[in-house]
Amino acid sequence: MTKAKTTPNFPFYQSFGDEEAVFEAAWRNRLPLLIKGPTGVGKTRFVAHMAEQLKLPLYTVACHDDLTAADLVGRHLIGNGSTVWCDGPLTRAVREGGICYLDEVVEARKDTTVVLHPLADDRRLLPIDRTGELLTAPHSFMLVVSYNPGYQNLLKGMKPSTRQRFVSLRFGFPDAAREEKILQRETACPPDLARRLVSIAGALRQLKDQDLEEVASTRLLVYAALLMKDGMDPLTACRSTMVESLTDDPEVAEALMEIISATFGR
Repeated sequence: MTKAKTTPNFPFYQSFGDEEAVFEAAWRNRLPLLIKGPTGVGKTRFVAHMAEQLKLPLYTVACHDDLTAADLVGRHLIGNGSTVWCDGPLTRAVREGGICYLDEVVEARKDTTVVLHPLADDRRLLPIDRTGELLTAPHSFMLVVSYNPGYQNLLKGMKPSTRQRFVSLRFGFPDAAREEKILQRETACPPDLARRLVSIAGALRQLKDQDLEEVASTRLLVYAALLMKDGMDPLTACRSTMVESLTDDPEVAEALMEIISATFGR
């Protein structure tokens, strides 16, 4: 597979290993896939990239505490004096033989994930109780879920019995050289600016679990580079994108700004 495309509808993705081969092999063998990794490292971009590679429709669901099974499967809607069934994104993906991607799946209610079990094993079935249908997923359908292990706790963890239904990939922060290439490709920023921003991210990531619960993601570096490219002062851009996004503590914020100031020579 090619590592990047430049056509307008093709999402740019910089591969780091054999993740593309694992994804395609899982899809080819009708296996569900679990992607785990911190915020902003490209999990969602990767899924969009692979959907384009495989020429499959993609339905993405951002999971949250109030997500219900009906939000995924569908519900009856009343309009113009009649009741009409409306498929949810999971059902549409099954009917069309596409990819259903559940982002941060551990945020969904526990009863919601139960509907995934028949699709995540060799049955590949989706029962729709309200219509009496029992859909068999076509060969091209794929279930993909993701979560951030750093957010996991006893109340919002994924059960081992559920995790063992999936082929799994682990995503981490890119190495410096790859992250610099991503920044240059995403923002057209100069190489020196990409190097400085990646250097800052490396320093901030050393503070994980000490002063910061989360650290600067590649996404935040892209935001900073875009603001600077638009003419914003580097310190203002970094404060707005990285510092204030990572902490509410004024003292920690000032300590982070000292790191950033040192990098930009002020």
